[in-house]
Amino acid sequence: MSQTNEAQTNSRRLFLKGALSTAAVAATATAGNVFASSNTAMTGIIYTKENPGKWAKKVGGHLPSIKLDGNKVTIETDHGMSKKHFIVRHTIVSEQGEVLGEKTFTPDDEAISHYTLPANYKGKLYATSFCNKHDFWLAETNV
Repeated sequence: MSQTNEAQTNSRRLFLKGALSTAAVAATATAGNVFASSNTAMTGIIYTKENPGKWAKKVGGHLPSIKLDGNKVTIETDHGMSKKHFIVRHTIVSEQGEVLGEKTFTPDDEAISHYTLPANYKGKLYATSFCNKHDFWLAETNV
């Protein structure tokens, strides 16, 4: 990779690192209907299983899966990881928009992250997965 490409990649990563948590909180703060309709302002910004937009053929490898075991949560994105194409970050967000955890990946990592929920947490839980080529994906579950 040339120094120019590497610098661009590093700049993009730094931007994304700060912006993704903010986007997750902003997006989930309006929760519910925002992702259900293709006529919302979020179309083309946040992709879901129900609303994959231009990435309809990419759902399986980009939508994060949420596994619950008591108060333990595992987020996994079934996506190959290479220097040119990888999952950059996972974030887990409460129904109230609070970021409960986040993990940034390198191309050498697996796109799996583990979190512990606050004691007695009940309600919706949102998981995000950001791909450097196929954008920002959101899944939700109820706890």
